[in-house]
Amino acid sequence: MNSPQINSLRQKIKIEAMRAGNLLVESFHYIALFVIGAATAWAGFIAFVEIWARGRTNIEDILLLFIYLELGAMVGIYFKTHQMPVRFLIYVAITALTRMLIGDIQINHNPDESILFVAGGILLLAISVFIIRYGSVKYPTRQHEDDNR
Repeated sequence: MNSPQINSLRQKIKIEAMRAGNLLVESFHYIALFVIGAATAWAGFIAFVEIWARGRTNIEDILLLFIYLELGAMVGIYFKTHQMPVRFLIYVAITALTRMLIGDIQINHNPDESILFVAGGILLLAISVFIIRYGSVKYPTRQHEDDNR
């Protein structure tokens, strides 16, 4: 074989390897998303059944269900856009800290510096959401073309 034939063969092998690699990565993503989505739905269902069995609910339970809702929304957005919505992770963190803050206040009934720390964390997360949203509007990312080779 001469040099142009070797280069042509090398290029064909590279293209086929890229196709196979893309297929494996996309397959893993979809399987993982189905597993994460199913686990989130299952956890939300179990939490709801426990609330129902108790016969009463409180704000912590409702916030927990919102956390499951936000996680499910993240999975759905990733399915549609193939982009991980970082803002939703921050929303989950804000909801979790709010849930922790409310639980701490209900149990301790004692205002102390921990309330300020948790509230400060919520404020920092809220500011980070603002910065991310501002950055995504002011400096949008370029959409990558989908390689369907």
